[in-house]
Amino acid sequence: MNSTQLCPKFEEAFELLGKRWVGVIIRVLEKGPSRFNVIAEQIPHISKKMLTERLKYLEEQGMVVREVFPETPVRIEYRLTQKGSAITSALAEVQKWADDWVHV
Repeated sequence: MNSTQLCPKFEEAFELLGKRWVGVIIRVLEKGPSRFNVIAEQIPHISKKMLTERLKYLEEQGMVVREVFPETPVRIEYRLTQKGSAITSALAEVQKWADDWVHV
């Protein structure tokens, strides 16, 4: 790789994290395992369809695990994997930057 070329891994990481809602979902799940409706409540502007799609995407990427508990009624929780947890410190830095520079 020459000095003017971006690292393919860096590009791939931003492709993954740049998808809308991905970082927000990870931030919600960094607090611990959570059920679908609890995640949805904490991200009020996401549709249930989009939340379902993003959770599946994060599962495919190995960042989230969907756990089914065989109870009555069945309980399903989502939690970060080691790979998903590893990005949380970087997202905390993005939060610090946002606190200083993003005005809503």
